[in-house]
Amino acid sequence: MLEVENLSKWFGGLRAVDGCSFTVRGGTITGLIGPNGAGKTTVFNLLTGFLRPDKGRVRFKGDDITGLPPYQVFRRGIARTFQIPREFKEMTVLENLMLVPWGQLGERILYPFLRPAGVARQEGLIRVRAMGVLEFLGLDKHADDPAGSLSGGQKKLLELGKALMSEPQLVMLDEPGAGVNRTLLKSIAASIERVSEELGTTFLLIEHDMDFVMRLCDPVIVMSEGRKLTEGTPTEVQRDPEVLEAYLGGQYVAVEG
Repeated sequence: MLEVENLSKWFGGLRAVDGCSFTVRGGTITGLIGPNGAGKTTVFNLLTGFLRPDKGRVRFKGDDITGLPPYQVFRRGIARTFQIPREFKEMTVLENLMLVPWGQLGERILYPFLRPAGVARQEGLIRVRAMGVLEFLGLDKHADDPAGSLSGGQKKLLELGKALMSEPQLVMLDEPGAGVNRTLLKSIAASIERVSEELGTTFLLIEHDMDFVMRLCDPVIVMSEGRKLTEGTPTEVQRDPEVLEAYLGGQYVAVEG
């Protein structure tokens, strides 16, 4: 579904991503892991149009999407979340979801006056869909609460819900488990599994919680110093000496020196 070929990005003299290549097969929950500074979030930003690559290509379902702006990537069927949730705090949880679908009639200046019935009908359908997503994620009881009042874990679920409102083919999750307690982390993992199994949605996720990754993801791609280091099943990755070196070797060398 997604092909990343020789992707590179420099920030001044820093090469954050250095000839990174990998693929994401449709229907998988693929993990992207690596030590801090490996370039994972920069790769996400390159794939979703928040940054333009200096080199390399990105293809989605065979189409070249390299350097497209975020809104065009979104319309192709790719949705993403961020490390820090970006909810509209004063709006309700339900309203946050209802904002997502693009091309709504009510967004056009004259339509609420010239076609109020059509606007209301479409809004009603979007509301029903948004409530369905909230029920799916177990957030329906918070539908009328201000989004800013949710806990950190609930906000991560809301981010997933906003992604699902666009009916994406690929969802990219940037550290969905960061700062989340173990109970809600299990709920997030279960929701991702359900979406994958029941809707056939493909996932690519960055995560530092190895228990979360090893339970949920197959395959797992490992990055180090801006490049793909290795790829395999969770078991293969856990036993790979290069992965252990990337995560642990440098700091031990520094201590011994």
